[in-house]
Amino acid sequence: MSETAVAVAVCQFAPTASREDNRDTIAALTAEAAARGAKLVVFPEYASYFVDPLDESLATHAETLDGDFVSTLTALAGEYAVVIVAGLVERASTEGHVRNAVVAVDGSGVLAVYRKQHLYDAFGQTESDWIEAGELTEPAVFEVAGLRFGLLTCYDLRFPEVARLLAVAGVDALVVPAEWVRGPLKEHHWTTLLAARAIENTVYAVAADHPAPIGVGHSQIVDPQGVVLAGVGSAPGMAVGVVERSAVERVRQVNPALRLRRYDVVPR
Repeated sequence: MSETAVAVAVCQFAPTASREDNRDTIAALTAEAAARGAKLVVFPEYASYFVDPLDESLATHAETLDGDFVSTLTALAGEYAVVIVAGLVERASTEGHVRNAVVAVDGSGVLAVYRKQHLYDAFGQTESDWIEAGELTEPAVFEVAGLRFGLLTCYDLRFPEVARLLAVAGVDALVVPAEWVRGPLKEHHWTTLLAARAIENTVYAVAADHPAPIGVGHSQIVDPQGVVLAGVGSAPGMAVGVVERSAVERVRQVNPALRLRRYDVVPR
C-alpha cells in the first residue's frame, strides 16, 4: 500500500460501566484490526466509560489525558504500530460534569484531542446535564502515513460547519466516534448525514458507533462520493477499508465544491 493510502478499521462495540472491561475489549479489537492490516483503529464515543442513561457516575469515573485509559491506548498503539482514536470521559472544570472527549494516540502519546462542541440536548435527551461543552478551538487534526484526519463527535455530525472547518484545514477524512441513540428514523439520519458530510466536503467519513440496542450501529467507511466502502450492521463487529489520497484528488477534479464555495464558517 502506498504512503498516501491507509487501511482504517471501525470497531463497533458497547462500552460499559467497567473501565477495565472496556480497555480489555479495545485491546482485543486493536489486535484484530492490526492483524487485518489497519493502521488507524477507530472506537466509539464514551469508549472509556458508559452508562445509559447518563448519570452522576460519569464524573466519578472521568479520567485525565495521562490516566489509565489514554495510557492503555498509547501502549496498544505502540505495540501494534497503529494510531487509535477513541472516546474518553474526561474530567472537567464544572463540578458534577465531564468533557466528552475524543483522543487520537500513537505509540509516542496523544496526537490530537477533540472535546464535543454540540451537546445532545435533542430527541428528549439532555447531555448538557452531565457534559461540559468543548471550547471553539482550532480543528483537531492528525496525520497517519501522510494522510490528514480530523475529529468530530456524534451530534456534531448534524452541524455541517464542524466538518467544513476540518475540510478547510486540509483533512482527507473525517473521523466520527459516536453513540448515535436509536429512535424513529435515527438510522436513516446517521447514514444520510455521514454520506452528506463526505459528499459536500469531498472527504472520507470514518465512523464508529455503539451497537444495538442502545446505538443504531452501522459503523462505516464512506468515500468522498458518499459510497459506503465497508460497514457493520447493528451487532458488534469491525469493518476495514482503505482511505486513499488519490480518490480525494479525483473527486475534487470533477466536483471542486470546496474551491467554488463563496462562504466561510464563522464561530458564534
